[in-house]
Amino acid sequence: MSFASSRPTADLPRARVPAADTPPAEKLTGIVAGVVIVAALYLGREVLIPITLSVLLSFVLAPLVLLLQRLWVPKIPAVLLSVITALGVLLVLGGIIGTQIASLSSDLPRYQSTIEHKVASVRSFTSGHLREITNKIGKETSGGGPQATAPTAPDGQKPMPVVVQQPSPTPIHLLQQVLSPIVSPLETIGIVFVVAIFILMQREDLRDRMIRLFGSDDLLRTTAALDDAGSRLGRYFLTQLGINALFGVIIGVGLMLIGVPNPILWGVLGTLLRFVPYVGSAIAAILPIALAAAVDPGWSMVAWAAALFVVTEGAMGQVVEPLVYGHATGLSPVAVIVVAIFWSWIWGPIGLILSTPLTLCLVVMGRHIERLEFLDILLGDRPALTPIESFYQRMLANDDDEMLRQAGTSLKQRSLSSYYDDIVLKGLMLAAADMQRGALLPERAIQINQAVQELVNDLDGHDDLDPSPGATEQPLAGKRREDREVPVTPPPLDTAPARTLLPSHWQGHSPILCVAGRGPLDLAASTMLAQLLKKHAIGARVASHNDVSRETIDTFDVSGIAMICVSYLDLSGNPVRIRGLLRRLRQRIPDVPIMMGLWPASTEGDPRSGAPDDHATDDELRSQIGADFYAGSLAEAVSECVRFAHMEAEASAV
Repeated sequence: MSFASSRPTADLPRARVPAADTPPAEKLTGIVAGVVIVAALYLGREVLIPITLSVLLSFVLAPLVLLLQRLWVPKIPAVLLSVITALGVLLVLGGIIGTQIASLSSDLPRYQSTIEHKVASVRSFTSGHLREITNKIGKETSGGGPQATAPTAPDGQKPMPVVVQQPSPTPIHLLQQVLSPIVSPLETIGIVFVVAIFILMQREDLRDRMIRLFGSDDLLRTTAALDDAGSRLGRYFLTQLGINALFGVIIGVGLMLIGVPNPILWGVLGTLLRFVPYVGSAIAAILPIALAAAVDPGWSMVAWAAALFVVTEGAMGQVVEPLVYGHATGLSPVAVIVVAIFWSWIWGPIGLILSTPLTLCLVVMGRHIERLEFLDILLGDRPALTPIESFYQRMLANDDDEMLRQAGTSLKQRSLSSYYDDIVLKGLMLAAADMQRGALLPERAIQINQAVQELVNDLDGHDDLDPSPGATEQPLAGKRREDREVPVTPPPLDTAPARTLLPSHWQGHSPILCVAGRGPLDLAASTMLAQLLKKHAIGARVASHNDVSRETIDTFDVSGIAMICVSYLDLSGNPVRIRGLLRRLRQRIPDVPIMMGLWPASTEGDPRSGAPDDHATDDELRSQIGADFYAGSLAEAVSECVRFAHMEAEASAV
């Protein structure tokens, strides 16, 4: 993001950012709680890892249990049958891996000569250079110091060798050496399956206890959070299992065609290791590529095996997963990397495998629990800022290129008038609200007005048409669509009145005068309205507030004006000035209808926009202002102008 701009900002005074409202004691409590939680995760990993694996296993087996129950299998047999099935799959995979490893170990002596031949060829290729370096080092060090001499025994006697002999191991000691490496994994697996059985049997009771613990006062939100977590985790595990299984099948078949021994082993290991984010597929590729180097006297098999892994992982990571996952997990790509490092530091290799599902649970909690919303902001994939806030931030940062890029992206999903109403105009309202509370200086507001006018000029080549039929209008993030006002869509271009059919006073170059209000941001709104009117075959020109002031109104050119549109971004102030402006316009251009843009009406309920809180305030303003027409959005203003032009055309035809 660039903060450079062609507009000078060095002479502007700096605005202070207000401090957060969170009390220091609450901040300190949050920091202490975070440290305690991390310490508990690290110190209690021996207990927490099996329990976590059990919970995740229950999420995986829950659909199978529900399926068996729908087939009239009682709950307890359904749970036991599901757990036995999972255990059987695990034993089958372990048996396949063990058999393949035993077969591979018996063939290792055959590969030794090939490896020695390749090592010798590599050594001969580099021996010349190494010999030169060794000779050079030897010349530099020869004669440079005393030479070490081997110690000799006194009187020419040879030293007696000393041999340390270990006692013969007992059967119990041999059994301990064999079983100790596998006792701990078997113990963990047993705990995982036992706890998973109880979780599956008591699933409804545990869910009720979680609801009572986290939010019995709001059953709707708590139930939605639990359902969201369950559906996301289940969908994530099933999707990842399918993609990883496809990866293993492709690797196994590809290695079999290439001629690498034991392709089933490498396919199964590829499927399992790919559950480790980012590095799993690379680890799975090391052994089969090394085996290919041991089998083939040349290097073609190595190249084909490496290409197989690179192409398959690239296709899975860049094509298949984005299409299948979409936003199924709801995690930010950067967050996945960070949490993988964090959980591997806390829980080791198991933490690396569990990092994504654990973080997914945290994101779901952040989306449904207000005090944990920071987790969704830091780890989730939803934009941190709404399109309106993002647009306003780009204006504050003087990032014109990013503003134009965002506009191009939005115009693929919405019409030009919808983009102006839903994003640009509301972004200007945020700026107007900041001006009211003194956070935005007038000089900076003038720069924002210039930036928006430059953006409008850059978008002059876009027609005010709806996007293609296959595209849908992009909803605004952070606000439900049914809670915001949908602007009236202007009529298509081909229904706009032809100038030859309009009365004479509508056939001029600019029959509509768009007058900007008193604020520094009103000129940008008038510029947008004039551009939209021209795209609907009605000429328009823009007049600043100074052009129609008391001193200049008498000399202002009013020729060819058939309608006046006044734009104000802030109607919450004194309406006397607005009424005075309309009075001057009526005196200078009598018998011309005036339309008032009530732009704050499109952001009701937004506390940052400075908008009226209810429609009664709008009615009061209308009665005090006294305009002929009112519009709540730019699209509605264009529709009103086109409708009035049609009425004039029909009246002139009669």
